[in-house]
Amino acid sequence: MVLPVPLYELRCGVNNYDWGKPGSTSRAAQFAAASSTDVTINEDKPYAELWMGTHPTLPSTDIASGRSLRDLVSSNESLLGPTVVGKFGTGTLPFLFKVLSIGKALSIQAHPDKRLAEQLHAEDPKNYPDDNHKPEMAIAITPFTGLCGFRPLPEIDNFLSTVPALRDLLGSAAIDSFKSSLASEDESDTKQGLRDLYAKLMTSDPSVIASSAETLVKAAKEQPEAFAGGFRLPGGGSFSDLIVELNGQFPSDVGLFSTFFLNFVSLSPGQAMFLQANEPHAYLSGDIIECMAASDNVVRAGFTPKFKDVKTLISMLTYRSAPVSAQVMTPTPYPFGALNPNTKSESLLYDPPIEEFSVIRTILEEGSVEFQGILGPSIIIFTAGTGEIRGGGGIGKEVISIRPGTVVFVGAGLYIQVEGTGIECYRAFCSVEEEA
Repeated sequence: MVLPVPLYELRCGVNNYDWGKPGSTSRAAQFAAASSTDVTINEDKPYAELWMGTHPTLPSTDIASGRSLRDLVSSNESLLGPTVVGKFGTGTLPFLFKVLSIGKALSIQAHPDKRLAEQLHAEDPKNYPDDNHKPEMAIAITPFTGLCGFRPLPEIDNFLSTVPALRDLLGSAAIDSFKSSLASEDESDTKQGLRDLYAKLMTSDPSVIASSAETLVKAAKEQPEAFAGGFRLPGGGSFSDLIVELNGQFPSDVGLFSTFFLNFVSLSPGQAMFLQANEPHAYLSGDIIECMAASDNVVRAGFTPKFKDVKTLISMLTYRSAPVSAQVMTPTPYPFGALNPNTKSESLLYDPPIEEFSVIRTILEEGSVEFQGILGPSIIIFTAGTGEIRGGGGIGKEVISIRPGTVVFVGAGLYIQVEGTGIECYRAFCSVEEEA
């Protein structure tokens, strides 16, 4: 019996959402064009997301055979590995891997946990297309900005004093109730106080929001240095510039006021953040590698022309508050790669506290690096450099040429070797531990 070679070069689809970067400025477009002769970049179109995986919305295909990756793993369970099949079932990867190119703000949003996802899908399958949760991780490949998680409560309290438009929009009764909750030593009281205040914001009358937004933007333009009490964004950015820019993208949107509730996050290439279920966030700019559980469920409430579900968003959030430093992940050295002599290489592991996925980032200046087989499936995207990737280890061999945008599926257990110059790559994988 001849076993299939579990190393496939993939053709991956790209979405043209309005928030994407235009034309060839988009990494998602660049990489899509590199893996598919069917993609011709239109400089007048936005390119937002490159999808890598088996999700039915935009499944990847094997370039050599034309078969979908979903079909390949459905017909051969060994590609997923017995531990992953035992945990997550057959026919699909437990993760969805993406490249996002963000030209303007994505929606204020959160992703449901498993229980809520099942409920939303049953009640509204049009807007919630599957029953899975969607924890996700973002790794910057260019400078990135976003909003993530609720700010420390003292920061929010300070903005209530230094931003008149915010104070007037929320009203004295809601603000006084929030301030009273801050005096409590019971965490449930402070969370309830934050929930009530955020609910007041998100359910305010649109005409009142529009009027308050006009006042807010005027203050940002006329007194930029004094705006919000002179508060500076991480990295030294101007809060007033952020408000003006976001208002240009989504005029008079309630999301403008969410910036006073949510942490502003700035990531340099290689830095990452992990987003648990039921946590608010919005991506603002940059190109990222994104990995998530295999789901397309999004609960939106601002910065979007799409379906908004404010009631669900308010009810689902955890209302945890923490400083911006708590949102950034710290990768660790990946211990299962063997360097050949004279090789300059570094591999880092981004390992969030979930089973569906982790990501390895490898930088290879020159030479080759070898990786032991992983118990589960993986997908690698090469974002820089040229060279070759080889698979072997007694279950078949294959060689695929590497260029920026090459995407490769690696079957469970496959030993691989990467050789080349100036290579940067990201490998998403699932490797559930075997039970004793």
